[in-house]
Amino acid sequence: MGEKDIMDQEEIYSKVLRAGRRTYFFDVRSTKAGDYYLTITESKKFTHDDGSFHYKKHKIYLYKEDFTAFREIMEEMMDYIIDEKGQEVISERHQKDFKKEDNEDFSENGTASGSFTDVDFDDI
Repeated sequence: MGEKDIMDQEEIYSKVLRAGRRTYFFDVRSTKAGDYYLTITESKKFTHDDGSFHYKKHKIYLYKEDFTAFREIMEEMMDYIIDEKGQEVISERHQKDFKKEDNEDFSENGTASGSFTDVDFDDI
């Protein structure tokens, strides 16, 4: 039996979550003893200046004996983030604010009204 056959036997159940440049793979796999465990893989795409790209991957192996504690801590951390920062994604709001600033009316001297302070660069 080849290495690919062994890998195919290991994968029992899989789900994929695509999130922008990141993709998360959730895979149920089988141990040699026939028990199951979960792997969570984050794959992130990086593009080079020449247009070529590569992926960086990070993997977590999660075994059944750790499921309860992992779930409790994961839920606690996610609840904390939502309670502290809400559901809105700040980076999306930041992008909207940034675009809004780009569209501000400019004053006669070419600067957005109230946006800049006079600076004498000779002082720097």
